[in-house]
Amino acid sequence: MIPSLLWAAQPAAPVHDHYDRRLAPRMVPLLSEVIRFPTVAGNTRAWTDQKTWLQTLATGLGFEVRDAGKVMEVDLPATDGRAGAPVLGLLVHGDVQPVDDHWSIPPFSGTVKDGQVLGRGAADDKGPMIQALLAMKALKEAGPVRSSTIRLLVGSDEESTNTDITDYLKANRPPDFSLVLDSAFPVVVGEKAWNALTLATQRPTAPTADRPWAVAALEAGLATSIVPDRAVIRLASEIGTDPLAALQERLEARPLAPGCRAAFGLAPEGAGASLTITVQGKAAHGGVNLEGGRNALVALARLLDGELPPGGADDLLAFVRQAGRDLYGTGLGLPESDPLWGRCAVNVATLKPEPDGSLKLTLNIRATPRCYGPALEAHLRQVVSEFAAARHATFSFGGFFGDMPLGFDPQSRLVKRLMADYARATGRVDQPAISGGGTYAKRMPHAIAFGMWFPGRPYPGHDVDEQVPIEDLHRGVHVLIETLTDLACGEPLKEPFKP
Repeated sequence: MIPSLLWAAQPAAPVHDHYDRRLAPRMVPLLSEVIRFPTVAGNTRAWTDQKTWLQTLATGLGFEVRDAGKVMEVDLPATDGRAGAPVLGLLVHGDVQPVDDHWSIPPFSGTVKDGQVLGRGAADDKGPMIQALLAMKALKEAGPVRSSTIRLLVGSDEESTNTDITDYLKANRPPDFSLVLDSAFPVVVGEKAWNALTLATQRPTAPTADRPWAVAALEAGLATSIVPDRAVIRLASEIGTDPLAALQERLEARPLAPGCRAAFGLAPEGAGASLTITVQGKAAHGGVNLEGGRNALVALARLLDGELPPGGADDLLAFVRQAGRDLYGTGLGLPESDPLWGRCAVNVATLKPEPDGSLKLTLNIRATPRCYGPALEAHLRQVVSEFAAARHATFSFGGFFGDMPLGFDPQSRLVKRLMADYARATGRVDQPAISGGGTYAKRMPHAIAFGMWFPGRPYPGHDVDEQVPIEDLHRGVHVLIETLTDLACGEPLKEPFKP
């Protein structure tokens, strides 16, 4: 926890003290509980059960709760309860990314180990949900008079279709301004545009004299926003094991990308044989912690360079090699670094068979204001066209290019206040952040991302064995207490996003 001397002279001092003495012991048990709801896309039962759990918890904490369909509202009203009090929103999402079988612990167990809480959603975004509830509870029980209502909004499909906030706003007024607790401290003044490029092919593959095997199966990646930690290809030959055994020997002698490892399985199949190649990498958030991942799909594509017969699988893996030349889109001809926004981020994310028999490759591109939307789509169409022409390949081009970068003036009133609140609570002076991860700030009017991840640590959201330090959970609550005391008590902040 943060030494109390940092806030001894501040109005929030009693709130910090109350949290440490009375509420902090509830943090880990509550987070472990909510992690146990496997709220991945499509699991409506888990979302319904989690809503019931949240309703019971928030009501027990003394808050007003309303089920608004895809969004849950949890209110701590202004102290005098007067109508028309400003509303300060806190936004989190209660859904989580999918999981695979590479976890060292059951991903929805809420395990506590070595000073960490582990489980899918521990950092993204169930930890911030519990942090917000306990900060609001501390303010309710020990805080000064509240001139604003604090409204926690818990969304349900941020990690998938991302329709929850848009649908909510059709029938509900947004808060006067909101803090999105789904990114980084001290405050995020820029969010890159989220784009997806898809290429599909049905071009057949036939064995050749010097490559007498066909691609029987090829699959990699879990989701678009996750660095793929596993890529698998199965090659089949009709003329015995010798050709594939020789191929395996060549591949085993090749260097593999750092941080990745390969396993080979050679097996006879009737008169022929098959060779299964599995490359293992490391998952990571495709926007916030791309550098922390180790891309198994790119590693597999490099390993197989020159070893597959002509066809769609070889074409897509060749494009993987070009697009995955680095993490910043150099192979796609994307712009150089912007002074404020840095470079684009490119995650070569998934390669999967489709129901119609085609293979589809998906790239996730976090783009800067230099190239996004229709301009980015047109640029990538040209890149793909030239690539396909050079290889005599055929691709179906698709994707999503409807997102825009979101930027804020670092000198705006709200940004300055948030920076000051963060500095008081932590004793640190850190620079505002630019994030590759998109948040509800792009959906909710008058919203900005604020925490709850501290700088200096790789972000674990979307990763295998997602985890959050217990110490940081408490530190984040203290930052939020300082901020809520500042913004929700006393004179309401006028025109927060203006300098």
